Amino acid sequence: MLPLLCLACLLGQLPACPAASVRTAAAGGPRRVLPSINELPFMTVWNAPTALCESRFGVDLDLTVFDIVANHDQVFMGDNITIFYERQLGLYPHYTPLGASVNGGCPQNASLDDHLWKVDSDLRALMPEREFRGLAVVDWESWRPLWERNWDSKSVYWEASRVMVKERHPDWPPERVEWEARDLFECAAKAFMEDTLKLVTRERPGGLWGFYGFPCCYNYQYKDLTKNYTGECPTAELKRNEDLLWLWNVSRALYPDIYLDLSLRGRDKELTLYARHRIQEAFRVQKLATTPILPLVVPYARIAYTYSLEFLSEEDLIHTVGESAALGSAGVVLWGDATYSESKVSCDTVRSYVDETLGRYIVNVTTATDMCSRTLCHGNGRCQRKDPMSGAYLHLDPTVWSILPRAQHGGKMHAQGPAFKAQRKPGVTQDNLKSQLSPFKCQCHPGWMGVHCNVRILPTAGY
Repeated sequence: MLPLLCLACLLGQLPACPAASVRTAAAGGPRRVLPSINELPFMTVWNAPTALCESRFGVDLDLTVFDIVANHDQVFMGDNITIFYERQLGLYPHYTPLGASVNGGCPQNASLDDHLWKVDSDLRALMPEREFRGLAVVDWESWRPLWERNWDSKSVYWEASRVMVKERHPDWPPERVEWEARDLFECAAKAFMEDTLKLVTRERPGGLWGFYGFPCCYNYQYKDLTKNYTGECPTAELKRNEDLLWLWNVSRALYPDIYLDLSLRGRDKELTLYARHRIQEAFRVQKLATTPILPLVVPYARIAYTYSLEFLSEEDLIHTVGESAALGSAGVVLWGDATYSESKVSCDTVRSYVDETLGRYIVNVTTATDMCSRTLCHGNGRCQRKDPMSGAYLHLDPTVWSILPRAQHGGKMHAQGPAFKAQRKPGVTQDNLKSQLSPFKCQCHPGWMGVHCNVRILPTAGY
């Protein structure tokens, strides 16, 4: 049973970088063009390569039935969402898991000029339409731009950076080597990430460009069962995210991940706190940005627990998709891998889950967010919890609304309930109705302001 806010029964409207760190920097900055997602209360985007289900196994996974946005043929790279992995955009410097150096290994040992030239070439080949207006995600995971975060398998970047400094300055003491290695690495890492986003945003200005997994708050303490899990991001990680202000300032969207580990199954409190604080951290760093228009928050979620095909229950979807919507995210990306379409059995399993659980829940949340937007925010903003910890959700009341099957509505699932005027009862005024939304406030779309997003403002010139 969904935890409900009874919306539907009341509403019917619907530091300075050393010169040696990198060779050159890209010229120019981003030019802001507002994509259509800025006008929507909430969007669910499918990012799984499931085209083979129909072409190879004859299993039709019709996502449009549930208002789930997908690329044509359900491919990774398309008009609605494109994700660039490390070998697809530029000359990303990194080490392989076996320790082999690729494109210089460490960013400070690579040519930024060559990388940016290749980025431009790749962009023209893989995203030929300059008018692209979808989600544009760069997925670089081999290293992290902050030195302290390259632990465990990523410590190869620490060691390689130290070796490079020692080779140039064999008489330096370890402390100075460490300082220089860190400084050179971070400045070069910043240049690669920042200038990449500047270039792609300039060339494809309508895309919602950002790096997958940023920000992250590293709230994995649920793995220690001896401690009381709060879900909060460690203080040190909050400060490190503040040190990434340069990244938030060139991002058009923030794509934190809220994937659920199989060890969290059945742990409702931990599930809620885990996803909630990761999304909240994205909104916190969003507000740190000094750009005229703040980046959107679009979490990455999965329909199954990590490294499994064990699908999320409706309650689990509330902790991920529902939490994203209630906290005011612009949407959520549902990522999946090739295992979804590796056999007819897996395709049938995914289709059954979409038809019976996921799709109905998405229609529910999408309808509720739209109704709240139009009622509380004049359709010019998204509803967002006033208190992120309140536990209020944007769900339809099942005693009043029904999610009708495809045969009853021209092949498309939809939510059906009484019209707005029919909801009015003696003594119930518009103010009464809005008071039912007291747990929520409006965050206005660009171009609007006011408590209820009803005041038009002129766009910022030159952005």
